[in-house]
Amino acid sequence: MEDFSFWDLFVSIFWFTLLLAWITLLIHILGDLFRDNELSGGVKALWTLFIVLLPWLGTLCYLIVRGGSMNERYRQASQERDADMRAYVQDAAGGSNVSSQLKELAEMRDRGTISPTEYEQAKTKVLT
Repeated sequence: MEDFSFWDLFVSIFWFTLLLAWITLLIHILGDLFRDNELSGGVKALWTLFIVLLPWLGTLCYLIVRGGSMNERYRQASQERDADMRAYVQDAAGGSNVSSQLKELAEMRDRGTISPTEYEQAKTKVLT
C-alpha cells in the first residue's frame, strides 16, 4: 500500500471542501429555481436538466443569466419569513389584538351598549 503523506492529506481536504462548496451551490441554485414563481414548470425542468447533465457549465450559465435576481428573490423570501414570524409573535403575545379589544370595550361602555360591570367583566376576560 502506498504511503499517505501530509501533503496528500491537504490535497484531499481541499478537494473535499471544494465538493462541499459545489453541493451547497447546487442546493442554493435549485432552491432558487423552484422558489421562483415567474418561471413555468417546463423552464424549471430544462434548467434542472442543464445543471444536472452539464454541472459546471449549467451552474455558470445560471449564475450569469439569473444570478442578479437570485439575491432579490432570496431577500424577498427572507422578508416574508420575517413578517410571518413577527405576526406570529404578536399574535402569540396578544399584542395589538388585546389593545383593540379593550378600546372597543371602552367605546361600547361610553356609548352605553354595556354597563360598567359588564365592561369590567369583559376587560378581565380579555386580559386573562
